Amino acid sequence: MSRTWFLLVLILLGCATVPPPSTPSVDVRPPIAAAPPPSASTKAAFERGQALLARGELVAAATALREALRQQPDLTAARVSLGLTLQALGDLDAAVEELRAAVRRQPDDVEARLALARTLVAKQEWPAAREELERVLGAQPDRLEARYALGLVRYAQGDGPGAIDAYRRVLTADPGQADARYNLALVLKLARREAEATPEFVAAAQAGHARAQYFAGAAYAAGLGVERQLAAAVAWWFRAAEQGVPQAADALAQLRQVAVGRGRGSAAERQAAEQAFAEYRATLWTEFPELTPSADDTVGAALLRQGRAGEAVVVLIREASALSQPAQSHLETLYEQGMDGVPARDPRILAYMKGAAAEGLRPPPR
Repeated sequence: MSRTWFLLVLILLGCATVPPPSTPSVDVRPPIAAAPPPSASTKAAFERGQALLARGELVAAATALREALRQQPDLTAARVSLGLTLQALGDLDAAVEELRAAVRRQPDDVEARLALARTLVAKQEWPAAREELERVLGAQPDRLEARYALGLVRYAQGDGPGAIDAYRRVLTADPGQADARYNLALVLKLARREAEATPEFVAAAQAGHARAQYFAGAAYAAGLGVERQLAAAVAWWFRAAEQGVPQAADALAQLRQVAVGRGRGSAAERQAAEQAFAEYRATLWTEFPELTPSADDTVGAALLRQGRAGEAVVVLIREASALSQPAQSHLETLYEQGMDGVPARDPRILAYMKGAAAEGLRPPPR
């Protein structure tokens, strides 16, 4: 995995995590005299811009904020809001210009400086971003979002150990930060410290982080930093796939091909894949403790008998995706006939059947 790819993933997912600040440089410029209170018309334009920004009407917000600044160029709050608006519009150069002007006007405005730092991170201007973040943390050492961003910057500058230390400090302050834990796990994995990375992936996965669930599954599948457990890998991949992680869906598809004898794999590997899917199907009973488990039944069928068709469809798709032929038969019947709560040709069932057909596991839907 290249560093460029890793950085792009973190930026796109918005889940950068950050380290403790090094000693911040001190701004020695003298403070600028406070601006006079805005006039009524300036205040009205500024408030209109704020309201439009909150509603996501970015172009109109920029127009209103520029009008406020035309009337009073030293209105720092309007300049910060305009910078944020331009950032949201994707005009990063203009956003940096506005935010730097705001910071020059009010060097102690932490919000303006943090907004500037975020924009510089988006532009991948790492040294400038680091300087701004260190100034933020010099003023507010417990500002976690600044620590997140500084962690990304340190990694981008080749300081992997610094990034690891940063993420761990964030987690010390707030152990519930799943994004921070996921980022820590990624950096540890890139450093080939699998024994440390896997527990962090699993912890983030348990907190519901979709990509962490994929990596947790990969770790269990390969025995990286944990005892190899293919059934655990299947369970994590199902959870990640249901949250839209395509790599998890691909991993399950490849394992199904092994299980049915179409993919590359020895007889022992085929048996292991079959067993992993069977164990996953068995664990689905634990999600419905009111049902009586039976080796001759499926969870989805049991739910159907109780008239819980909406829940049944979801579970039957899981079971069929885990190679249950009875669940597959129930889905085909529901697709053709429907029942209370499930229309015939239900789009969820259709999507499953198309996917199964693409893998060669059933005929295409009629």
